Amino acid sequence: MRRGRAIAPGVRITVRGRSIKLRRLRHAPRGLWWWLAILGPGVVASVAGDDAGGIATNSQIGAAYGYDMLWLLLLLTVALGIVQEMAARLGAATGSGLLDLIRERFGIGWALLAVTTLLIANGGVTVTEFAGAGAAAELFGISRYIAVPACALLVWLVVLYGSYASAERVLLVLTLAFLAYPIAAIMAHPDWGQVVQHTVVPTIHLEPGFMLLAVAMVGTTITPYQQLFQQSAVVEKGVAIKDYAGERADAFTGAIVGNLIWAFIIIATAATLHTAGQTDVGSASDAARALEPLAGPAAAALFGVGLLGASLLAAAVVPLATAYAVSEAFGFRKGVGLDFRRAPIFYGLFTVLVALSAAIALWPSIPLFGLLVSIQVLNGVLLPVILVFMLLLAADRRLMGTLVNKPLHAVLGWGTLVLVVAAIVLLVVFSIAA
Repeated sequence: MRRGRAIAPGVRITVRGRSIKLRRLRHAPRGLWWWLAILGPGVVASVAGDDAGGIATNSQIGAAYGYDMLWLLLLLTVALGIVQEMAARLGAATGSGLLDLIRERFGIGWALLAVTTLLIANGGVTVTEFAGAGAAAELFGISRYIAVPACALLVWLVVLYGSYASAERVLLVLTLAFLAYPIAAIMAHPDWGQVVQHTVVPTIHLEPGFMLLAVAMVGTTITPYQQLFQQSAVVEKGVAIKDYAGERADAFTGAIVGNLIWAFIIIATAATLHTAGQTDVGSASDAARALEPLAGPAAAALFGVGLLGASLLAAAVVPLATAYAVSEAFGFRKGVGLDFRRAPIFYGLFTVLVALSAAIALWPSIPLFGLLVSIQVLNGVLLPVILVFMLLLAADRRLMGTLVNKPLHAVLGWGTLVLVVAAIVLLVVFSIAA
C-alpha cells in the first residue's frame, strides 16, 4: 500500500520518448481557480449518479407524493457527503481501492461477497443506463433497437481507444440540460411554503408504495458504484495526505450539486404532474412533461438531450467502476491508461458488462420506468453491505493514520447505515402486511 516517492520540480523525466522538465507553480490556485482545480471525482461521481434510474425514481416520487419526500432527500444529501468523503479519505490514506482493502483486511471470502454484491447492483444499473439511452432516442423518433447497440459501441470505443476525459466533458455538458429543471420548477409556480415545510418537517405515508420509493431514493442517491469510483479515482490521481483537503471539498460539493438536481426534479414534477392528477410516470414522455412550463412543445427534446447525456455518462462510469472493483479484489492490473493487452481482465469485464447490459435493455416488453425504479430499490437493499465494509476500514487507525474516522464521522456514518436499514425493514414489513 505504499506510494512511490514524489518527483521534485526541476527534475527531467521521459514520457513516451519526450524529455519533460517538471515546473513548480508560482503560487497555489485561489478563489474560482482553486475550485476548478479540486473539483473532480466527487462531482463526476455525483453527476454520473444523476442517471436514468434516478430521473425515473425522482419523477415518480414528485408525481405520486408531491413534495412529501423532500425531507428524506435532505437527510440523504448529508449522508451522501459523509459516505463519499469517507471513500475519498480511504483512497488518500491507503493508496488502494475499496476491494483491495476488503481482500487484505478481511480475506478473499468477504471480498467475494463484496464483488458479488457489486456485480448484481452495478450490472442492474448499467442495464438501466442503456434502457434510458434507448428511451431518449425514441423521443427523437429513433428506434431503441438501433440506438442502444450504437450507444454501447460508442461507450466501448471511447473507453478503449478514444479520449475518455474528452468524452466525459462532452457528456457532462449534455447533462446540463437538466439545469432546466430549476427554471421549469420556478415557472410552474409551486407553493414554496409547502416546499420548505416538507423539506424540514418529515411526512411519512405508512404504505408500501411510499416505502418502496423511499428505498429507491436511497438507492439512487447513495449508489455503491459512486463510492467505488470516488475511491479508485482518488487513488489514480495520487492524492497525498497533505493535499487531502481539496478532495474533502470535492466530495461534499458533489453531494450537494447532484442532489440539488434531484430536488428540482421532484419540485417540477410535483408542481406539474402531481398537481394535474397524474400520479404515475410510465414513460420518458410522461417525465418530460415536467419541463413544459419552460420549454413548451420542445420539452420532450430538452428532456431527451439530458437523459441521453446522463445515461451515456453513467453507462461508461458504472462498468468502469465495476471493472476497477473486481480487478482490485483479485489483484489484476487495472486502469484506463492501460490497453487491452496489459489489462485483459479489466477491459474484458468492462466489455462484457457493456455488451450484456445493452442486450438485456433490448429485451421486449420490459416496462422501462418500472425497471428503472426497481433497480434503484435493489441498490438500496444492497448498499448496507458496502457501507459496513467502509465504516470498519475507515475506523482502523493502523490503516488510516491521521485520516482515521473521528467520532463525528463514526456517528454520522453508522447513522446513515441505520437509516438505510430502517427503510429496508419498513419496506419489507409493509409489503408483507399489504
